[in-house]
Amino acid sequence: MYLRRKLELMNFLLIIGGLVVLIFSGNWLLKSAVALSLKLDIPKIVIGMTVVSFATSAPELIVSINAALSGSSDLALGNVIGSNIANLGLVLGITLLFGTMHVQKSFYKTDWPVMMIASGLLYFFLIGDKKIVQYEGIILFSLLVFFLVYLLRFQKTAVIDELPEDDEPLPLYKIVLFFVIGGVGLWGGSELLIQGATSLAIEFNVSERIIGVTIVSIGTSIPELAASIIAVLKKEKAISLGNLIGSNVFNILAVLGITSMITPVKVQDEGLLTNDIFWMLAISFAVLPLVFIPKGYRLNWKDGIILLGAYVTFIYLTI
Repeated sequence: MYLRRKLELMNFLLIIGGLVVLIFSGNWLLKSAVALSLKLDIPKIVIGMTVVSFATSAPELIVSINAALSGSSDLALGNVIGSNIANLGLVLGITLLFGTMHVQKSFYKTDWPVMMIASGLLYFFLIGDKKIVQYEGIILFSLLVFFLVYLLRFQKTAVIDELPEDDEPLPLYKIVLFFVIGGVGLWGGSELLIQGATSLAIEFNVSERIIGVTIVSIGTSIPELAASIIAVLKKEKAISLGNLIGSNVFNILAVLGITSMITPVKVQDEGLLTNDIFWMLAISFAVLPLVFIPKGYRLNWKDGIILLGAYVTFIYLTI
């Protein structure tokens, strides 16, 4: 009994340690990515949808690749699907409690439709043979490339938004240093997290999918939560909503796209297809009517409570 509790404690410490390393490493990567984008004079809405989204999705990417290569596909899929649910249910829900968020027209013209197309593609690829193979990963990643080209070509000139005075570009050597530290830390943190999560799943006799859509997905969504709350407190609403929608797009198109190009991602626990993915689709869709009802182009604390309630319900029914 003593040995078992000791092993359980060690697994929890591995998970916590891995998450802490991921969070700090993701922050270093975020600093370098935003500093580089400032040097290139890219508008904030584009920074939110591309640079910040990619940086805050880096933990999901590293964890998913590492999990898939280790034979833990359910952990990789559960991490992405769970993170997408957490981004809109938990992160957006909490962020809205800090203040009203005014939504730009690009949300329903570009951002939300691309997120729904990506989510629909994921469901379509999985529902048939219950796996994402290499050519499907190429399709997902190609869609991401087209999306980024569209953003940089059209929204860069369409959005005129001055950068705040306190956001000054870092020297090039610091950008490179932060990038290297962040990248190495992300890989090391993912190793700790996966080892602890898989061992914990075996110890408590629960599936890797449950661990993936709960503990791991919440942990890897912490960078999005931190970035979004800071953005709202700084009145940078464009970065906040763009970051969350962009992160969901990146999770599917980049994380699963790149992972499946390296190795096939297979469904082992049917709950991913009979429960989790439908929650992801439902919450992703629900954001659109919340933006327009009762007053258009804004989200407030009431919407935050609805999203948080949906997320708590998902966690309760899943566990």
